Amino acid sequence: MATLNLRLPERLNQKLSALAAQTHQNRSDLARTALEVYLQAQERERLIAEMEAAFRVLATNPQACAESAAINAEFVSIGDELSSDTDAETWWK
Repeated sequence: MATLNLRLPERLNQKLSALAAQTHQNRSDLARTALEVYLQAQERERLIAEMEAAFRVLATNPQACAESAAINAEFVSIGDELSSDTDAETWWK
């Protein structure tokens, strides 16, 4: 396992120490968990931004729009079939 040294502002250090005492965890475990959660959130935001960019490109492509409309129509008809054949509250059971 690699070692990371970092300087914390006093207020953040106090919060970390207080949480460690409350949860009976050590400060390193809490910091590792917080860093992991932050990095996962950053990765998720990056992926969402990439998907949004791809959607914008597809939205300006007439062929992609037509294909999307056709797929949507298929799903609408499937949904109509499900709602006419079964009780909407229990179809999934």
